[in-house]
Amino acid sequence: MLPRHHDPIVAVATAPGRGAVGIVRVSGRDLVPLIGAVCGRALAPRQATYLPFADADGAAIDQGLAIHFPAPHSYTGEDVLELQAHGGPVVLQLLLARCLEAGRDIGLRIAEPGEFTERAYLNDKLDLAQAEAVSDLIEASTEAAARSASRSLAGGFSSEIHTLRDRLMTLRMLVEATLDFPEEEIDFLEKADARGQLERIAAQLDAVLDRARQGALLREGIKVVIAGQPNVGKSSLLNALAGAELAIVTPIPGTTRDKVSETIQIEGVPVHVIDTAGLRETDDEVERIGIERTWAEIERADALVFLHDLTRLGEPAYDAADAAIAKRLPTTLSAGARLVPVFSKCDLAPPPAGAAGIAVSTRTGAGLETLRRRLLELAGWHASPEGVFIARTRHVQALRRTRDHLALAAAQADSAEPALDLLAEELRLAQICLGEITGEFTPDDLLGEIFSRFCIGK
Repeated sequence: MLPRHHDPIVAVATAPGRGAVGIVRVSGRDLVPLIGAVCGRALAPRQATYLPFADADGAAIDQGLAIHFPAPHSYTGEDVLELQAHGGPVVLQLLLARCLEAGRDIGLRIAEPGEFTERAYLNDKLDLAQAEAVSDLIEASTEAAARSASRSLAGGFSSEIHTLRDRLMTLRMLVEATLDFPEEEIDFLEKADARGQLERIAAQLDAVLDRARQGALLREGIKVVIAGQPNVGKSSLLNALAGAELAIVTPIPGTTRDKVSETIQIEGVPVHVIDTAGLRETDDEVERIGIERTWAEIERADALVFLHDLTRLGEPAYDAADAAIAKRLPTTLSAGARLVPVFSKCDLAPPPAGAAGIAVSTRTGAGLETLRRRLLELAGWHASPEGVFIARTRHVQALRRTRDHLALAAAQADSAEPALDLLAEELRLAQICLGEITGEFTPDDLLGEIFSRFCIGK
């Protein structure tokens, strides 16, 4: 561990602001002297004790609960002291300053973001996937995301990864044993059922990857941009999807001059919907800037709802403008990979015969449910009967790299003259990719990036 990981640390563990209760948390080695200075007495392990918190002169800063968790039976695996006081910011800052003063001789310092959880990981209280789930549970924006993060924190995701790793290690052991003893002339591929083992591992990996992709959607959501010409109903559609009057709706073209964003839930998946300025030629400088921002949002969209006004279809100028917008769309959108054509105001005019798209009415609600389902399908969402676990983009990428290495290993196993050394190497690389998820093979710079995104005190 780096030298800083041996320093005792302290932080306010509750959110900034006023509340009924606030917590100051300390973690380090041998906190008994600090406990005596702040609490005025020794504390029974893992028992809440009501007492005054004393300043350097012995006067009470506040009265509250103190709990001592001796190592290794604590969140971080070190000695941990939690002081639960009244939740005023002045009280908590006084208590924090008192801890720093009392802990000066042992080098107590303010904790960095995520450092308590980082120490839990370094002291084998959590693996890296579980540590990340702590942050994901705190930041969950939907009930489904919170439940999935809780499953990952409890070890559901890690257990799946460990099972895959153990099966890979067993297969590696057989392959490498054959390499070490070629004189035995063992027909390894048939007697060890290498092909069958690889197929079963690959099938299990695909199942885990599918659930991880679902978990990544629950964590990160999907970004949906609503775009089209002015007055086609973009703001009305945002309001209808959100169930609230978020964007101003008027018959005046160019009302929306900057993006309006709202996060909604569809089957527990966060959907970040962005209403944008209408796309048209304009001499208005403010509106022109808004249109440039619209195109920037379209480039970054996971899905684009391209809105067409049914009451204006057939007008030469309108149709020409729609065609010009479609021609400028990014290739991935114009090819249909992330494009959702939607026809608005279907309560006033019917959609054209044979048109590919979803007809909606924000006034009657027609077609809105179909649009919601289409957005989820586009994101790749489907409900898993076994439940999903929260996952991050890096987890999904690591699983995909694992699958690539297994495919190369299978190609070696299926060849007429398999090279067992290459087969063994692909299995080793696959195991390393899995280890990146749980932290067995993780560089320090990645750890720093992961834990720096946590809140202070966690």
